[in-house]
Amino acid sequence: QVQLVESGGGLVQAGGSLRLSCAASGRTFSNYAMGWFRQAPGKERKFVAAIGWSGGSTHYAESVKGRFTLSRDNAKNTVYLQMNSLKPEDTAVYYCAAWRSNIWDGVPDYWGQGTQVTVSS
Repeated sequence: QVQLVESGGGLVQAGGSLRLSCAASGRTFSNYAMGWFRQAPGKERKFVAAIGWSGGSTHYAESVKGRFTLSRDNAKNTVYLQMNSLKPEDTAVYYCAAWRSNIWDGVPDYWGQGTQVTVSS
């Protein structure tokens, strides 16, 4: 069982930056692909970014490519989502996710509780 706890959300002006963190419990963190999804009010939850075991491979949604950077520190059981050049359309609840493999394919096996990100215009 893996528990994911997000932090770092908040209110920021357009053009600003935030860094989200996701701390994972369990001793097998390095065996999981990790990622982030987001859900805006009234909309479906959508993929944002994912990272493989070693952090050497990443994948981003087109809407955030070039602005968001996902990284992980396996020694700290933590993944980080650095979000730059934020836009009002980035406003959403951001969810940390984990897959029990090195492949971010399909529905994640674990979810965090979510953290709110609000970008004002």
